[in-house]
Amino acid sequence: MHEFWSRGYHATPLAHLLRATKLSRGSLYAAFGNKHALFVRALDRYISDALARLDTELDPHGPAFAGVRTCLAGYVERTSGAKGRRGCLLVATAMELAGQDTDVEQRVRGFFKTMETRLAAALARAQAAGELAEGLEPATAARVLVCMAEGLRVVGKLAPERVITQATVDALLDRFAR
Repeated sequence: MHEFWSRGYHATPLAHLLRATKLSRGSLYAAFGNKHALFVRALDRYISDALARLDTELDPHGPAFAGVRTCLAGYVERTSGAKGRRGCLLVATAMELAGQDTDVEQRVRGFFKTMETRLAAALARAQAAGELAEGLEPATAARVLVCMAEGLRVVGKLAPERVITQATVDALLDRFAR
């Protein structure tokens, strides 16, 4: 996963994958079939890890809007400094392969939709608790948050200062809060 994350799918040579997996060429092909299948497995793991983190941050048993703030704070952390420069495997994959690889495109699309759905559920809970601004539609707000979070990943490649990224997130979330 880290090899593809660092270089992208097309720029990751087989030699690097062999070294990273500590497998011979024959064993790698026997275990995964081909480079694309290995990449899909790595992408699936990345998505699984990201969704587990999202579930933890949006803790359905905790205060709903605080969970949304925690989720976005995680994005601030992951998009600042050296972590930001590394970028996001999912966003990089969307840019490199979406439109060319339907298997990968479905996975990326599925992740964004799942993220949106989970954020919308948290925002609906926040709305029920009276924490959202009047007239804010949870599904629409969730779409905005997904776009913002993934946009932070793109801008993070330029390693913005954490304080600036946090201020941007706070400005949006303050508009959502009651």
